[in-house]
Amino acid sequence: MSGERLRRHVSRKSRYATKDLVSRKETTMFVDTHCHLDFDSLAQDLTDTLARAQSAGVRQLITIGIDLPSSHSAVAMAESRNEVFATVGVHPHNACQLSTVDIDKLVGLSRKSKVVAFGEIGLDFYRNYQPHSVQLSSLGQQLDLARDLNLPVVIHDRDAHGKILEILKEHRTWELGGVMHCFSGDWSFARRCLDLDLYLSIAGPVTFNKSKALQEVARNCPLDRLLLETDAPFLAPVPKRGKRNEPAFLIHTAEKIASLRNMPLAELALQTTKNARRLFNLPNPAEVAALNRNE
Repeated sequence: MSGERLRRHVSRKSRYATKDLVSRKETTMFVDTHCHLDFDSLAQDLTDTLARAQSAGVRQLITIGIDLPSSHSAVAMAESRNEVFATVGVHPHNACQLSTVDIDKLVGLSRKSKVVAFGEIGLDFYRNYQPHSVQLSSLGQQLDLARDLNLPVVIHDRDAHGKILEILKEHRTWELGGVMHCFSGDWSFARRCLDLDLYLSIAGPVTFNKSKALQEVARNCPLDRLLLETDAPFLAPVPKRGKRNEPAFLIHTAEKIASLRNMPLAELALQTTKNARRLFNLPNPAEVAALNRNE
């Protein structure tokens, strides 16, 4: 299973780190709940990328598995960095009928201590890299695995709103917890997701002028069901649109949402961080640092 189809959408110019990021000495803390640190454009610059994230107030990050190799990479990165956590799973672009060997490998990775969710899994009826029947089978298998492992799920949904809700309802996903990653629907669809106790994760497109429906969702979503993400290296927010995205740019998405909701940025940071910790069972970085000092 290869992630090349997904990776090839990263612009070639994304391999160059942006040099104009202003270091922000924030008292607030953010969690980037969805990024792809194993992609070449970020992995080759990982130390500096994480340093810029810390300077921008992004204290914890979740790097996402999209197939077996990237899930291995995500876990390895998480195990080597205190601030990084991982998910494992097979993206719908790479969907297939998982063999017993594949399942055993995913289960083994899922039991690592830094793995906080199962995903990125779901349906993509826009690109259609895999037949719908294959995507549906792969999603069902992985939802069953997530239940067996008692892990929340990270859901990819593109042009499959009705079907994804049908399947998540069948699998009683609210018992596990889950998030609609890079939410792309309107407020009507958002309400149906919220009815299943899903979190809504908002990414950079909320800053685009034409994203009126997404801005309505960001404005109206209950604050205790809202998460932030970059989906780096994809979907850089304004004013970085067109560049390689990275976790430090989460601040621009957060500032836009705070403005839409007419609320202080610090309050948004506090609540979305609480939400991320609740869903993914993340530790408090201050407590981790204290434990490390006492060792």
